[in-house]
Amino acid sequence: MPFHPAIALVSGVLAISTGAIFARMADAPPLVIAAYRVGLSFLILMPLAWWKAKDELKRLSLKDIMLALAAGFFLALHFAVWISSLSYTSVANSVVLVNTNPLWVGLLTPWINKEKIRTSVAISILISILGGIIISAEDFAIGSKALFGDSLALVGGICAAFYLLLGRNLRKKLSLVAYISICYGSAAVILWSIVLGFGLKFYGFSVQTTAAFWAMALIPQLIGHTSYNWALRWFSASTIAVSLLGEPIGATILAYFIFGEAITYSKAIGGALILSAICLASYGEKPTPLSSSHQSNHSIQHSPH
Repeated sequence: MPFHPAIALVSGVLAISTGAIFARMADAPPLVIAAYRVGLSFLILMPLAWWKAKDELKRLSLKDIMLALAAGFFLALHFAVWISSLSYTSVANSVVLVNTNPLWVGLLTPWINKEKIRTSVAISILISILGGIIISAEDFAIGSKALFGDSLALVGGICAAFYLLLGRNLRKKLSLVAYISICYGSAAVILWSIVLGFGLKFYGFSVQTTAAFWAMALIPQLIGHTSYNWALRWFSASTIAVSLLGEPIGATILAYFIFGEAITYSKAIGGALILSAICLASYGEKPTPLSSSHQSNHSIQHSPH
């Protein structure tokens, strides 16, 4: 490893925490915001993929390609339903419900990845969910519109779980650049197909909205998601999922300074619980590579990307 994987987790949390901030700054339909986020990130990534992973991509089996496309599908669906949920329910509800993915990862891991959930991770999942409930307790609204938004966010959390689990499997075989190229690229194709199919406006935006598009592509997507995808080679999907719960904490702090949103006692207590859960999950797991044969077969895996 070029550096300790925990550094990637911290960097990922900080970068992904800006996603909701930039999404709020963008005055565009939710699906268009999602399409620009992954679309621009893929355009930036293409030259690197051609230079670093061209030969590896040509050697991929059909099974690996299909799994990577499936990961891209769940990533696209995750962004589509989560960003759309912000139009129906509160930001607090949406962010907390979409970050229930540790629960779904914990339930699905033994079936998909055949990996046992460690006791410390199981405890951290429960602590993190409790922290999320405390954060959102004072914001939950009653009504069909809010419930629809909450349901969209919950579906987004389930999609994120499948995205992480498929990525954990694929990172056994693929280098980082090869994996995210197919994953981000397929997600971009799916989202842009939806945007064009529904005839949504995707041009003529203000300078602020355009800047927000590029910022989302560079920071939460390329830096944030790529950091987690790199760490998937060293940490289990459960640990990564719990670490993602740092997003609402970072987003809340940024919203306080940028938008003047108050940080209540419940958010502070819930945030402390989530931070303790992240520490318990990450420090309780010793970073180990997925496969001993991986180094000899694909040396690109060990180059800093």
